[in-house]
Formats: sequence, structure tokens, C-alpha cells
Amino acid sequence: MVKDLWINLPVKNIQQSKQFFAELGFEFNSNYAESADSACLMIGSKKTIVMLFSESMFEKINQFPLTDRTQSSSVLFSFDVESRQEIDDLAIKVEAAGGILFSKPAEHQGWMYGCAFVDLDGHRWNALYMDYSKLNN
Repeated sequence: MVKDLWINLPVKNIQQSKQFFAELGFEFNSNYAESADSACLMIGSKKTIVMLFSESMFEKINQFPLTDRTQSSSVLFSFDVESRQEIDDLAIKVEAAGGILFSKPAEHQGWMYGCAFVDLDGHRWNALYMDYSKLNN
């Protein structure tokens, strides 16, 4: 039976990626797999692990060449936050840290408010505040 899920992402520069995500308010577990080629990003209250690997290390582990993330995407990482204000604050932090907003903060379907961004390595992220009290209204 599966106990946990780890997501592995290639990055060009471990330190720059760590700085980017730290500026957004994410945490790292420096006691787990911390090296020049890896870092352990933790997301959410369940501390879902996203391992950041240098591109060369990722290719060794994956045994497959990297795709050009400027030309296509096969994954969108989504996470939720506790308020609309957190979405607005996150959007500002993303741009200040060097990320690119591809969807500015806006309401969706009457019960979600969110924004979406590209990190320093071309990975796409979707942040949402979901007001379930408005879901069926």
C-alpha cells in the first residue's frame, strides 16, 4: 500500500530555486536529502514533499532527457490557501521573486479565487482560495 507521494522536479540552480520558493513562504526540510544537487520542498499542512533536483541529477534518476518547459507543459501543480488576500500577496511575491504570473488573481466559477504562475524553471503552479460556502449558490 502506498504511504506517501513525492514529486520530483528538475531545476537549473538549487540555491536560486530554494530562494524563490522561500520568498513565496514555502518551507524546506534541510535534514532530508539536502545537497548541492537536491533540496526537499514541503508543501501544505500535510508536508507533501517536492524534491528539487539539479537537471543533471534528475536526468540520471529519470533515465530520460528533459523536455523544453518553455514550449510545453504536462503538469500543473495546484495548491490551496486560506484567503483571497493570500492569493493577492502570493501574486506580488511571485513577481518580486522572479516568477511569471500567467493568470493574475481573479474569481473563477463564483467560488474560487486564484492566480497561476511559472517558477524560475518553467514549472507551472496554480494557487486557489476555495470558498465552499459559495459552491452551490
